[in-house]
Amino acid sequence: SGKSTTVKMLTGLLEPTGGCVLHRGMNIRTHMIGYKCVLGYVPEEPYLYPYLTGREYLQLAGRLHDLPEKRMNEKIDALLNLFSLFEHRFTAIASYSKGMKQKILIMAALLHDPEVLIFDEPLSGLDVTSALVFRNLVRCLAEKGKTILYSSHVLEVVEKICTRVMILRQGKVVAHDSVDRLRTLLQSPSLEDVFAQLVVQEDTGKTANEMAAVMSA
Repeated sequence: SGKSTTVKMLTGLLEPTGGCVLHRGMNIRTHMIGYKCVLGYVPEEPYLYPYLTGREYLQLAGRLHDLPEKRMNEKIDALLNLFSLFEHRFTAIASYSKGMKQKILIMAALLHDPEVLIFDEPLSGLDVTSALVFRNLVRCLAEKGKTILYSSHVLEVVEKICTRVMILRQGKVVAHDSVDRLRTLLQSPSLEDVFAQLVVQEDTGKTANEMAAVMSA
């Protein structure tokens, strides 16, 4: 659909082939360092330095954002404790599970208290409890005035935590409104049904039945 490509352009990882990304009215390509200072990003894939410990990785992230050493270490230890990773703080990331790596990415994005947060499939690999905590965290950060872009295929989560939704099809915006208004306009009970009306172009039930028939043949 183009969502991950869009996210990479918004974070400065890809340069748009047309148009530009503006932050505070300025093209991010011309003030990238300043933009990165106020941006927190959790990518879809957990690319980390495997031979660093979790604490070392977070210290690296903090130093890149020029956080004072004492305050940085206090915040790191507090976050590690809250994310239930404190006892693993001196363990190499190479031995972490996918969920543990995801927690490190989330902590690194939050550490410098950014004003803009971009999450690309942030619940990937998280256990149920951690996922619930994260959903509440997103609401809390939004209430504090943070700008949050949450990119996901998990529509029931999007429906619960997002105030406005943008739906993409083949790289183009097909809907951009509040969840309630989209449901009302399309007379659909859920965001999943809205998505199905706007994006899905095949009979998913028929396809599923054909798959089951092939399995039992």
